[in-house]
Amino acid sequence: MGVCGGAKVGFILSLGMMAAGAAAQSTSRLSPGGAGLLPRSAEYTKVQERLARGWNTWDVHSVTTQVLLPEGLAIHVGMKHNTTLYGDAFLGDALIGRMGKGDEVVTPGPHAWDGSNTDLSIEWEGHKWRVQTEQSGEDLVMLVTPLPSKSASTLPPTVVVWVDYLWNRPGAVTRRGDVIEANGARGVLPIYSTCETSPGMEKPVNAPVEGPYFAADLTEPIGISTGKRHTLKEIAVRVSLKGSYRGILAEKKELRPIYDAIETTLGWDTIYDPEKQRVISPVSRVWSVSWGGYVLFDWDTFFAATLASIGDKDLAYANAIEILREETPQGFVPNYARAGNWKSSDRSEPPVGAITVLGLYKQFHDRWFLEDAYEPLLKWNRWWAAHRDIDGYLAWGSDGHNEPEDLDDSARGTRAGAILESGLDNSPMYDGTFYNPKTHLLEYADVGLMSMYIADCDTLAEIATELGKADEARELKERGEKYRAKLKTMWDEKAGMFLNRDLHEGTTVTRLSPTNFYPLLAKAATPAQARRMIDGHLTNPNEFWGEWVMPSIARNDAAFKDQNYWRGRIWGPMNYLVYLGLANYGVADRDGASVREGFAGDSYALFLKEWTEKGHVHENYNAITGTGDDVTSSDRFYHWGALLGYVEYLEQSGAFAH
Repeated sequence: MGVCGGAKVGFILSLGMMAAGAAAQSTSRLSPGGAGLLPRSAEYTKVQERLARGWNTWDVHSVTTQVLLPEGLAIHVGMKHNTTLYGDAFLGDALIGRMGKGDEVVTPGPHAWDGSNTDLSIEWEGHKWRVQTEQSGEDLVMLVTPLPSKSASTLPPTVVVWVDYLWNRPGAVTRRGDVIEANGARGVLPIYSTCETSPGMEKPVNAPVEGPYFAADLTEPIGISTGKRHTLKEIAVRVSLKGSYRGILAEKKELRPIYDAIETTLGWDTIYDPEKQRVISPVSRVWSVSWGGYVLFDWDTFFAATLASIGDKDLAYANAIEILREETPQGFVPNYARAGNWKSSDRSEPPVGAITVLGLYKQFHDRWFLEDAYEPLLKWNRWWAAHRDIDGYLAWGSDGHNEPEDLDDSARGTRAGAILESGLDNSPMYDGTFYNPKTHLLEYADVGLMSMYIADCDTLAEIATELGKADEARELKERGEKYRAKLKTMWDEKAGMFLNRDLHEGTTVTRLSPTNFYPLLAKAATPAQARRMIDGHLTNPNEFWGEWVMPSIARNDAAFKDQNYWRGRIWGPMNYLVYLGLANYGVADRDGASVREGFAGDSYALFLKEWTEKGHVHENYNAITGTGDDVTSSDRFYHWGALLGYVEYLEQSGAFAH
């Protein structure tokens, strides 16, 4: 059976679109803005070429599919539930973290950075099985093993392994006897199965798959191999070999859980985007599938770059550069960029790009990386001051008139859109705030935004200096000092805290969130002020301290009890930014211990709780119980949750040793 991508049909459609002219643009699934990406440098092109090669879980739609790049050859593993009466079903695609009734439950195991080893188990329709892989170049082996289970059916399930080419890549797949042959760009690759001796193997299986397949009742382990035929024993030995995986931090055993968690999470969350031909790490596959194939959020993707830096430099660079390459014509990194080249043309998200880029440069010292990132970072920095300033304060906004418009995004040009720019979608900080439709701004001076922006100015000035751009370095330093001086006016002596201001009502806002500590990140607080902020608020168990730290709104705030998304739950990015702020101040508690050290340890303890119990890396966590599984609005495999452990990684590795 051949798969060749339907080129003739595509040609006919192209002629039709040309004849329709501009009218076709309005009905296309693609953004009229075109590709809209900044060009790649020669050095970065090589980064993507190194990443997009070999077997890995590149297909966003299923973690049980292995794809060979650059050919796009895919080997899928599905499961058919059989009954004697009624209720047969087929699971073709499996994702981590789906929560619907009857959905599969995937327990992710280790996933090496380069895909050389993967391991997961699945429970569905009462069946349990494990899928393990090991690869070297084009040589892949897979092992599917039944696990003890209590199925509601008297019949065993049927494992189905089918082969095809993805993304319109040229190639043909044919079944020849007991071998499937894939004929692609680099010739013929044979694919073998150990299940050919199973009874009934030659009988067809009524399963909704396209392409030649192997199938067998899953009553015993089944192996798949490419290039060379392997016995089941040989495959079992290969998948048990982990090489250097999980052994890199042997000298710091206390850090191995967080290293493993970050590598595993980013391993499973990293995909290949065929639209723009790139390797990226979206927040999770569940999110990406629902957004049409991928979704990159602004600060989420920068944090993915930071997390990847502990083990995969190329992946770290790819995430940082790809979100910068999504910069809009207006000069800002969008809140989201999704499949079809749609993105938020009205709003950005927190400016954490420069601190991410400089951190990677200090770790890896590649000057080309700084040069690639600098111009989009500079445009973005200038954009904030030009479009989000109210009398010297910075405020969130949403410019609904910007082109090209994402017509299905009802938040553009609204108060909701302006709040989404904060990244804190339903934070109680913004309850009752006023959005001015004429200025497109939320009339609310935000301590968190001003602090992150000042840190962005300072960091980008350091980058400009490194690149020999003295005039721009001076410009950035001056802009940073201008906003730092304004931020200092937001200090409230009575509260012992920097407080937000409602510019519409002309009042000071007393409710507190972790963003009120971000002046520590901007180095805007004096040592005495930092002491008061930490003693009076951070380590106050009635506000932010406690068994689980730190909630996204103070514990004594009426909204804390909601424990709904940004209304009281704990978020990795908030803890990370506060930790970076604490690193700027050598503050100890009354017993002489470091507040920063305790904060990192407590953050890590929260992370370890569910990682150890269930292998989950949550989008957010309940600040009362320390779990993420109490709600359906906390994705179970959202990579920035690992920032809660990353702060301990920084602490233990001595990144801020004095």
